[in-house]
Amino acid sequence: MKPVLADLLAMLRLERIEQHLFRGQSQDLGWGAVFGGQVLGQALSAAEQTVPADRFPHSLHAYFLRRGDASQPIVYEVDPIRDGHSFTTRRVVAVQGGKAIFNLSASFHVEEPGFTHQARMPIVAGPEGLKSIRELSIERAAKLPPGLAAMATGDRPIEIRPITRHNPLDPEAGPPQRLLWYRAIDRLPDDPRLHAYLLAYASDSHFIGTALEPHAVSYLTPGMQVASLDHAMWFHRPFRLDEWLLYVVDSPSASGSCGLVRGQFFRRDGTLVASTAQEGLMRQRAPAAR
Repeated sequence: MKPVLADLLAMLRLERIEQHLFRGQSQDLGWGAVFGGQVLGQALSAAEQTVPADRFPHSLHAYFLRRGDASQPIVYEVDPIRDGHSFTTRRVVAVQGGKAIFNLSASFHVEEPGFTHQARMPIVAGPEGLKSIRELSIERAAKLPPGLAAMATGDRPIEIRPITRHNPLDPEAGPPQRLLWYRAIDRLPDDPRLHAYLLAYASDSHFIGTALEPHAVSYLTPGMQVASLDHAMWFHRPFRLDEWLLYVVDSPSASGSCGLVRGQFFRRDGTLVASTAQEGLMRQRAPAAR
């Protein structure tokens, strides 16, 4: 397995300190703050490690409470709030520096038959021949801040190939929608739980920015403050993240300095495997005078 992907898996597996207490290392993606997907993936991983083996992630609902420091580890406290006949519920609080920075409620479900229907995947171009986010970043590297350029052009554990492109250095107004292909850069173990918390990690990437599309701004626009406020996710059907998944994202509303985004992950055969939703802060302040 390629080192950058192995490092991500190690970070998400966590260190067990006590029965319901875990510690995770942080990664700095160039901002100094913890990436929201990191705490999503680590918190779900912590919860999963306290759940019976016959139960798989069903949903999660989370709030980002404080800015996390990417230079420090995070402790995850798991509350085994309920073990039912078919559903198990866990509550997780992420703590850094003695303060809660994030909390999550997650539900796990045994496999059982039932009614089924799903949304239809849009007809789009496949990932073949599309440039990845990393390749596009290399083309723009000279115009990016040095720390961000190093992160954006380095090896990434999950490759993302956008169908709908946007340039954060020169944003143009457009529809609040993004279409992107996601896939891990190497073969992954067969454990479906691992694929779940990896997808939780990936689901926060290129998400809230969709709500900025109609306004011709990006996270790099001077004076912009962009941050995830909450995140919800539902796992519908089996999938592998080492096979291409299409992320279909749209934003139905923005108001009061907040934007709402929704997402759907589809397998290449059109199967809907997961849904997401998030509200994020989109606050534009006047740039500081020099």
